[in-house]
Amino acid sequence: MREIHKIHKAEYRPIADLVTYSPMPTRSLQQIDPFIFLNHHGFQRYPERNQGLPFGPHPHRGMETVTFILEGDIMHKDSSGHESVIGPGGVQYMTAGSGLIHAEVSSAEFKRNGGDLEILQLWLNLPAAKKMITPNYVGLQQEEIPTLDLDGERVIAQQLFGEWNGVKGAFEGTFPITMSTIYLEKGGKFQKEIPAEENIFFYIVRGQLKVNDSEVMLRNLVEFGNSGEKIEVEALEDSIVILGHALPFNEPMVAQGPFVMNTQRQIQEAYEDYQNGKFGTWNH
Repeated sequence: MREIHKIHKAEYRPIADLVTYSPMPTRSLQQIDPFIFLNHHGFQRYPERNQGLPFGPHPHRGMETVTFILEGDIMHKDSSGHESVIGPGGVQYMTAGSGLIHAEVSSAEFKRNGGDLEILQLWLNLPAAKKMITPNYVGLQQEEIPTLDLDGERVIAQQLFGEWNGVKGAFEGTFPITMSTIYLEKGGKFQKEIPAEENIFFYIVRGQLKVNDSEVMLRNLVEFGNSGEKIEVEALEDSIVILGHALPFNEPMVAQGPFVMNTQRQIQEAYEDYQNGKFGTWNH
């Protein structure tokens, strides 16, 4: 079985009135190459006539985002012309690449009516050779994402990237990566063999799990070592987990604000290009 190196508790980092927890980066964990950042917003309930999510227009370069909408909705708009509103159970995949401006806000309906909200955003690094690829965005609703059943349907996995038990993921990754959102009923179990050389991203969104004989609570990230291949998971209560794995890039990384590059000079260039209008124009 894979050795567990350490379990990292997400730090509480509210953004305005948005409840937010983040297990990475922190003082104890910078990244799990190529997984570099996670924000867990909610769970919380918004009243009627609320301001919604606070993420107005801002730039990105050199990385990707995977956004998981568990409750509520998120309206995406970017300078490449993409626009969508994705609801509960849906997922958004954005490649910033050479640079774009985007906004992630709540729909007019959510701001008017309020409701439950729980959304997570994971940042993926891009390899040096693909930092400057053309930006892209795909938003899929829950029913558009393939699933697989495990343990007599006590475990259901949304397959996002890569393949698992013959089920191909909904998104075509920029680099080889496997990722699932896994919903477990209490008592549900699954096993997965993951090549030892691949790094594992394992974050418990809700519930409590037994992971390779260690009990892990919600809002904790499990950092695995690179010896052993099997992970065994059992739900001690109804749970949700995000599980991803990929080969590390083993490249230098400089992350500053919304930009993730390989050198400080490239970060400077990103700021200059953004200020000079090279990330496209923003039409409100």
